[in-house]
Amino acid sequence: MSQTGPLAGRTIVVTRPLAQAGPLAQAIEAAGGKPLIFPLLEIFPASDPQPLAAAVDRLGDYALAVFISPNAVDHALPAILARGAWPASLQPAAVGQGTVKALLAHGVAGCIAPTERFDSETLLALPALAKEAVVGQRVAIFRGDGGRELLADTLRERGATVDCITCYRRSGPSDGVAPLLRAWRAGQLDALTVSSSEGLRHLLDLLDGEGRDFLRKTPLFVPHARIADNAAALGLSNIILSGAADAGIMAALLAYNWPA
Repeated sequence: MSQTGPLAGRTIVVTRPLAQAGPLAQAIEAAGGKPLIFPLLEIFPASDPQPLAAAVDRLGDYALAVFISPNAVDHALPAILARGAWPASLQPAAVGQGTVKALLAHGVAGCIAPTERFDSETLLALPALAKEAVVGQRVAIFRGDGGRELLADTLRERGATVDCITCYRRSGPSDGVAPLLRAWRAGQLDALTVSSSEGLRHLLDLLDGEGRDFLRKTPLFVPHARIADNAAALGLSNIILSGAADAGIMAALLAYNWPA
């Protein structure tokens, strides 16, 4: 860890899934901080591969393919591209810019996506998903198990036929919270970054009374108002709402008034 920089001496927990944790951890380290990677969600292939295989078989029937997250891309695109090139008639769409980058890494360009707030509401507000654009169209939504139904329900209300394809599943951390407790007890845990309400609930479930006391006292940086609201509903109050994605989290970390 660098001994200089705006985050020198600060240990920041990065809770993104392991495959997405690297860029934020590297940015923290470049600013002099010490990233502690502790994924709150572990990502696995879907328990049943048949829905994805069936969607790949009929991919040409869809007008729009929406990818909810980079994990959806990483678990769906290899199966799609193994069957052939991305169909020229199929419009890709994504909820966030990280997902756009993941699609580009697989050679899929021209993606529809929000440029500011990254959520289903903002995606649905784009002209390409308006009622007149999707009525009578078939839409595939590639996603993890569970999650919000707003996107699918709204597109159906607008007249689209929507298939939701589960291509990965999530679970909470399997190794317990000992690394966090050790850092807290040593006075060496300065903040957590959390990008998932589901992950935050997993964390609270794993913590005992001592751990929850530590968590309540620790700054919690979140990149979306919905996560901030859920954190408050779970009894947390030291919540810092940042801008979107890694860049927004880093900007908030750098602007924060750290105690001496």
